[in-house]
Amino acid sequence: MEISLLSGALGAEVKGINLKDSSDDNWQQINKLMLEHKVLFFRDQDISSEEQINLAKKFGPLEKHVYVKGLKNYPEIVRIIKGPEEKHQWGETWHTDVSYSSKPTKVIILRSRKIPPVGGDTMFSNMEIAYETLDEDIKKKIEGKKAIHTSLGAAAFVDKYEEMEANGNLVEYTNEHPIVRTHPETNKKILYVNSMYTKKIIDMEKEESDRILDKIFQHQERLDFTCRFKWTENAVAIWDNRSTQHQGLTDFFPGRGLGFERIMDRIAIEGDHPQ
Repeated sequence: MEISLLSGALGAEVKGINLKDSSDDNWQQINKLMLEHKVLFFRDQDISSEEQINLAKKFGPLEKHVYVKGLKNYPEIVRIIKGPEEKHQWGETWHTDVSYSSKPTKVIILRSRKIPPVGGDTMFSNMEIAYETLDEDIKKKIEGKKAIHTSLGAAAFVDKYEEMEANGNLVEYTNEHPIVRTHPETNKKILYVNSMYTKKIIDMEKEESDRILDKIFQHQERLDFTCRFKWTENAVAIWDNRSTQHQGLTDFFPGRGLGFERIMDRIAIEGDHPQ
């Protein structure tokens, strides 16, 4: 096995592990590496949908997206498609997946199927380091507090993405989570808010809440907390959604990235109630 770090903050590219193998031994090795590096990347993994699902099930129960229709024969898999002329792609701003849920996603397994020659890299950011380096005055103000996370409704997930198909659910979900959560496996503290879904700090005036959240969001997006992955076909990313944020870069500018399709298969594993 060969492990190459992508940055000083998080991320490792792994060679020598076959993702077709969903045995306990193989999964334990993957999970141990994921907890250490937060996000793992594997190239040249021509896995089938069944093999992707079998590996995902080792992490826990699988989610079905609350707003987006999964594949006909594999409803747990959301096929993320950027059409040839689209300038936007799904997940294009910093976020933690479904933090608006009462049990937000634990792990994501994302497999590339069709990749443009330029554009559409994915960035990840380490929220353990983000908490460790947070201003001490802000740490005191958010200690023991919770924040409201809101799903924004179905339109946010399908309306501006031509190839994404809604499943008919129109309910908007809202839940409260600790601003600083503790990782259930590593016991590390995590800065658990994000600019996409987190709307207000509970028991705080809106003006102060907005001011503190804006400072936190800016802090979370520091480049030294991040790594960046350039996709190739049949690559797989496996990341800990509890301790990271991510975004798909929308650098599909005229004359550079437009005119190409980008297709990814996403499986999400159900998490726990953040504590």
